[in-house]
Amino acid sequence: MELFRGVLLIWVSVMFSIQINSSNVHGRYHFHKKQKGKDSSAPSSPVSAPEVAPPPVPSTPSNNPSVPSDPYLNDPRNTTTSECIFDVTDYGAIGDGYTDDTAAFREAWKAACAVESATVLAPSDNTFIVTSTIFSGPCQPGLVLQVNGILMPPDGPESWPEADSHKQWLVFYRLDDMTFTGTGTIEGNGQKWWDLPCKPHRGPNGSTKSGPCDSPAMIRFFMSSNLVVSGLTIQNSPQFHMKFDGCEGVHIEKISISSPKLSPNTDGIHIENTKSVGIYDSMISNGDDCISIGTGCSNVDIDGVTCGPSHGISIGSLGVHNSQACVSNITVRNAVIRESDNGLRIKTWQGGTGSVSDISFENIQMENVRNCINIDQYYCLSKGCTNQTSAVYVTGITYRTIKGTYDVLTPPIHFACSDTVACTNITMSEVELLPHEGELLDDPFCWNAFGTQETLTIPPINCLQEGKPEKVAEVSQFGC
Repeated sequence: MELFRGVLLIWVSVMFSIQINSSNVHGRYHFHKKQKGKDSSAPSSPVSAPEVAPPPVPSTPSNNPSVPSDPYLNDPRNTTTSECIFDVTDYGAIGDGYTDDTAAFREAWKAACAVESATVLAPSDNTFIVTSTIFSGPCQPGLVLQVNGILMPPDGPESWPEADSHKQWLVFYRLDDMTFTGTGTIEGNGQKWWDLPCKPHRGPNGSTKSGPCDSPAMIRFFMSSNLVVSGLTIQNSPQFHMKFDGCEGVHIEKISISSPKLSPNTDGIHIENTKSVGIYDSMISNGDDCISIGTGCSNVDIDGVTCGPSHGISIGSLGVHNSQACVSNITVRNAVIRESDNGLRIKTWQGGTGSVSDISFENIQMENVRNCINIDQYYCLSKGCTNQTSAVYVTGITYRTIKGTYDVLTPPIHFACSDTVACTNITMSEVELLPHEGELLDDPFCWNAFGTQETLTIPPINCLQEGKPEKVAEVSQFGC
């Protein structure tokens, strides 16, 4: 019994010791995990302890300064590309068709002139009356005059202020990078000017009364560059609808110009002393030249224009009063000329000097046109012009793919060149002109005209002399 009691005590002692050691091992494991954090090499505990995120590290303002957000970051006032609109009604314009709004337009222009890419707006559903005004520069680039309403001058000479010029209405002077555009109408109120007795055939019994007969040109750009005119309807000018003088870099696109067929001196677009001009996709009907090109013009491109009724597309008149005239590098293509007194015309006065060179007419459709192709070096407005020996030299003229119909009142082709200065280097190719009504006229007129027929023409133009005259002039000797 004593032996059994001793063995039992030894066994209880051993088991107690094992339990204590096991408890101490578990205690050391949990302590180790708390002290060292998660250790991938340690065995997993039956009970996982919650992970505690490390406390945030405070930032040091002196080393990492924060940038405050801009409360106006998306405010359009902070962007230079936003439009700056100067609405003339905000400057006092009434737009009722009776009140003189000139002062409002001048104030809006003055304010916009000082701001880059600004727009002077004449809004729609308004009719603005403006007297003769010069909108002058220089201005900040990108200035736009946008007419969406109707803009017009006083109605006729009796309503015209005595102190204002009777030669011009809207003048744009010394501007660069300026646009005249809009969906509106520039109305000239020309009827009372056309009816003046000093106008051709407006006097007693169809006469023309002598005396001063100034009438305002509607729109004039003078000594300006990089101009755009687009979208507008321009109509019923007292005289020329639009003039460019002393300008460079002109782009005209998608405009409409109109006045009655018998309205006197109402040229559609007139340019002189102006270079690098493009006239595109526009319609012009008026009482004089659809487009007229005066002296000092070069690098002119006309494409997609429809003319008529009108007096056609003209270069000239040039050399009046024994003056020098220089015109070069003119291209007219993809045009329609209908119901017009002239088609493609070059006209010079006797006694002038200078030259017309490098002119190309291509793909022109004629519809019932008199004088479809015309060079006239004997241009004269009266019967008192005397013969003179000097003349503007005409050379390098190309007519290519000129087709359609002509009015049989006059031959469709007429080359009347100077006795002393022949026309040279005229090229005819695919010229086919048939009578609109009546019989074919097979007698084109030529005088001292030299050139080449690349294809047979209709009507035949056997009078065009091949080769060159005995004395061949050089453009340089005429001062151009």
